[in-house]
Amino acid sequence: MLIGVLVIALGMFLMSGGVSNKDPKVFDAAAVYSKTRITVAPILIIAGLIIEVWAIFKRPKGTAI
Repeated sequence: MLIGVLVIALGMFLMSGGVSNKDPKVFDAAAVYSKTRITVAPILIIAGLIIEVWAIFKRPKGTAI
Protein backbone atom coordinates (compact mmCIF):
# COMPACT_ATOMS: atom_id res chain seq x y z
CA MET A 1 0.00 0.00 0.00
CA LEU A 2 2.93 2.31 0.60
CA ILE A 3 3.92 2.06 -3.07
CA GLY A 4 0.41 3.15 -4.10
CA VAL A 5 0.54 6.14 -1.76
CA LEU A 6 3.93 7.15 -3.15
CA VAL A 7 2.68 6.91 -6.75
CA ILE A 8 -0.37 9.04 -5.90
CA ALA A 9 1.85 11.58 -4.11
CA LEU A 10 4.17 11.75 -7.13
CA GLY A 11 1.19 12.34 -9.42
CA MET A 12 -0.09 15.13 -7.18
CA PHE A 13 3.37 16.70 -7.08
CA LEU A 14 3.66 16.60 -10.87
CA MET A 15 0.16 18.05 -11.26
CA SER A 16 1.03 20.99 -9.02
CA GLY A 17 3.92 21.77 -11.34
CA GLY A 18 6.08 24.13 -9.40
CA VAL A 19 7.22 27.55 -10.50
CA SER A 20 5.52 28.23 -13.82
CA ASN A 21 5.90 32.00 -13.87
CA LYS A 22 7.98 34.57 -12.13
CA ASP A 23 5.11 37.08 -12.26
CA PRO A 24 1.75 35.74 -10.95
CA LYS A 25 -0.15 38.35 -12.96
CA VAL A 26 0.99 36.86 -16.28
CA PHE A 27 -0.82 33.76 -17.59
CA ASP A 28 1.48 31.20 -19.23
CA ALA A 29 -0.67 28.64 -21.07
CA ALA A 30 2.31 26.45 -21.97
CA ALA A 31 3.15 25.96 -18.29
CA VAL A 32 -0.43 25.37 -17.16
CA TYR A 33 -1.39 23.00 -19.99
CA SER A 34 1.87 21.08 -20.18
CA LYS A 35 1.94 17.37 -21.02
CA THR A 36 3.12 16.54 -17.51
CA ARG A 37 0.23 18.29 -15.77
CA ILE A 38 -2.50 17.22 -18.17
CA THR A 39 -1.49 13.66 -19.09
CA VAL A 40 1.26 12.11 -16.97
CA ALA A 41 0.08 13.23 -13.52
CA PRO A 42 -3.52 11.96 -13.83
CA ILE A 43 -2.27 8.62 -15.20
CA LEU A 44 0.02 8.27 -12.17
CA ILE A 45 -2.82 9.09 -9.78
CA ILE A 46 -5.12 6.52 -11.38
CA ALA A 47 -2.30 3.94 -11.37
CA GLY A 48 -1.73 4.62 -7.68
CA LEU A 49 -5.42 4.10 -6.96
CA ILE A 50 -5.36 0.81 -8.87
CA ILE A 51 -2.32 -0.29 -6.85
CA GLU A 52 -4.17 0.59 -3.64
CA VAL A 53 -7.26 -1.43 -4.63
CA TRP A 54 -5.05 -4.37 -5.62
CA ALA A 55 -3.18 -4.17 -2.29
CA ILE A 56 -6.43 -4.16 -0.32
CA PHE A 57 -7.91 -7.17 -2.13
CA LYS A 58 -4.67 -9.21 -2.36
CA ARG A 59 -4.90 -12.37 -0.31
CA PRO A 60 -1.71 -13.50 1.45
CA LYS A 61 -0.21 -16.77 0.21
CA GLY A 62 -1.21 -19.87 2.09
CA THR A 63 -4.65 -18.65 3.16
CA ALA A 64 -7.74 -20.51 2.08
CA ILE A 65 -11.06 -19.01 1.13
